[in-house]
Amino acid sequence: MTDPIADYLTRLRNAIKANHRVVEVPASNLKKELTRILHEKGYILNYKFVEEGPQGTIKIALKYDLRKYVGYKDMPRVLNGLGIAILSTSKGVITNKEALDLKVGGEVLCYIY
Repeated sequence: MTDPIADYLTRLRNAIKANHRVVEVPASNLKKELTRILHEKGYILNYKFVEEGPQGTIKIALKYDLRKYVGYKDMPRVLNGLGIAILSTSKGVITNKEALDLKVGGEVLCYIY
């Protein structure tokens, strides 16, 4: 037997990695509530319940607003200081630790841990 919630999350993750705009997952009451919460909190763009077949499906429109600007006061701390974030700033491409020292913000390019 498989875990339906793990399957749901894996389908979302795989669709995001493949740059799909929409992903379709088998519906259940628990998955409907998870989808509703993800939408309310801004993690997905939109969703639609399709009542076809014995179980129905959930069509989820994925969100691809991946750019994130952070000010130096809101600088991310990666793995409690063990990792780094790389930022694009007005001072060039630097780490989160360097950005804190220079008191500059920037766009987060990636996290290394």
